[in-house]
Amino acid sequence: MKRIAYDGIGLLLAVGLLTLIAAAQSQPQQNQPQSGTATTSGPSLGDYARQIRKSAPAATPKVFDNDNLPSNDKLSIVGAAPTTEAPVDAKAQSDANAENKPAAAKPAGPTPEENQAAKEALWKQWGDKVKSQQDQIDLVTRELNVLQREYQIRAAAMYSDAGNRLRNEADWDKQDAQYKQQIADKQKAVDDAKQKLEDMQEEARKAGVPSSYLGS
Repeated sequence: MKRIAYDGIGLLLAVGLLTLIAAAQSQPQQNQPQSGTATTSGPSLGDYARQIRKSAPAATPKVFDNDNLPSNDKLSIVGAAPTTEAPVDAKAQSDANAENKPAAAKPAGPTPEENQAAKEALWKQWGDKVKSQQDQIDLVTRELNVLQREYQIRAAAMYSDAGNRLRNEADWDKQDAQYKQQIADKQKAVDDAKQKLEDMQEEARKAGVPSSYLGS
């Protein structure tokens, strides 16, 4: 009895297993379309993708010109920009910078060297004036000396010959008066020239001219 029962249970299990296997094999066959038969469930994913590519407009590269060139955004350039500038000569660049460099501003007033040169030029002018006046004094003094010697010689000759002096007394008195007047005038010219020299030297000293330029 037990064996019959075991055989029955095994048979039922075998039938059930076969039924499950048959059901699993029949399910994929129902879902797959038969060869050569068009599907009616709708277009496939491949067809849909091809249709999207055909309907989409072709992308065109953006071209920049003066009208649409952005003023704020930075343009991105792919790759290194070509170098078109020629190499700059260092010496030429230095010379150009030196030419373009503004000249140093000159001082507003004269420099100490310029002040000293101006003073020396002024002192030389005073020295020339003093020397010219001194030369004038020397000339007038020589003329005075000549007159005095002539008068002395004439007087000695006149007084040595009393008879001649008595015979020409009127002429002698006239010539004597003339010599004395010439000597007095020349002496006054010498005195005036010397006074002018003293005044000139004093004025030059007040102007700061050294004594070495004044001949004193």
